[in-house]
Amino acid sequence: GGLILFAIFSLVMDVFKIGYYSSFYSCLSAIKIIYPIVQAIFVVVQTYFLWVSAKDCIHVHLNVTRCGLMLTLTTNLAVWMSAVTDESVHKAHSKLKKNMTEEIFRWLLKVGMRSSSVEECNCNSQICQIFKNGYFWLYPFNIEYSLFASAMVYVMWKNVGRFIDHHSHHIQRLKFRLFRRTFFVGIMLGLIILVSGLGVLILYEVQVNSNTESSKKSQALTMYYVFNIVCLSLMSLVCIGGSVIYRFDKRDMDRHKNPTRTLDVALLMGAALGQYAISYYSIVAIVASTPRDTISALNLTYALLMIAQHTFQNIFIIEGLHRQPP
Repeated sequence: GGLILFAIFSLVMDVFKIGYYSSFYSCLSAIKIIYPIVQAIFVVVQTYFLWVSAKDCIHVHLNVTRCGLMLTLTTNLAVWMSAVTDESVHKAHSKLKKNMTEEIFRWLLKVGMRSSSVEECNCNSQICQIFKNGYFWLYPFNIEYSLFASAMVYVMWKNVGRFIDHHSHHIQRLKFRLFRRTFFVGIMLGLIILVSGLGVLILYEVQVNSNTESSKKSQALTMYYVFNIVCLSLMSLVCIGGSVIYRFDKRDMDRHKNPTRTLDVALLMGAALGQYAISYYSIVAIVASTPRDTISALNLTYALLMIAQHTFQNIFIIEGLHRQPP
């Protein structure tokens, strides 16, 4: 389900890219327009393949199957790196264009800082601007789709030739009921936080990126940090509470070999390293900077809580992954 969600947004992004590049067909190579078309076909075919075959443990043509799955995995990683690079270059160009004069910016593009020939083309029409802004806003969904698909293909690769004991006592289907006990309360609280977070993010982006007075930008930053500090504090407390509850659980730990769980733990820890690095460099920058004001204090608190929340959350999730079903 999550893969299909990201796939839909990736297809929308490809439509926007096709519309944007089609506006410059006279000054672009054909490969620029063909690439998003081929990528859209790849997304559709791969999503259908994973939807149908994700749970298969294949026992015929093992070497060919492993080769094909690894080729698919590396293709997804290549698409992921391309999307990350394009998004980073676009943000770098936006920063340069915002902080420099138009003449200096054009000179830098000519001497080698141009990412592609698109920068040479003019995008003056309204529909062109919509396509351009739209597909860059949808890049994160394409990035997540590539990582999501890579993880699922890796699990399929690990499951090639694997035998599963279907009569094992620890395999049990869990039934999920929306209005049972605390499930409904948890979903409602999560939706409230999600909607509130989107509202705060939109207000923050509008206030900070608009040409308003500095006091409004400072208020937007304060609102953004306060909201995140409250959310991170609540998440940390909930994760600590969940870990404490696990201490009173009478169930044994599940130590059986499980490729999916191993990958989950590896991805969880690997993803946390990036956030740890961001928070660490933020702390160093805040401590070394002068003067220290309210925004700096909120930023420091936010970075420290981000480290604490990721640590407690990872411990809680890893312990939960190794618990046997009731």
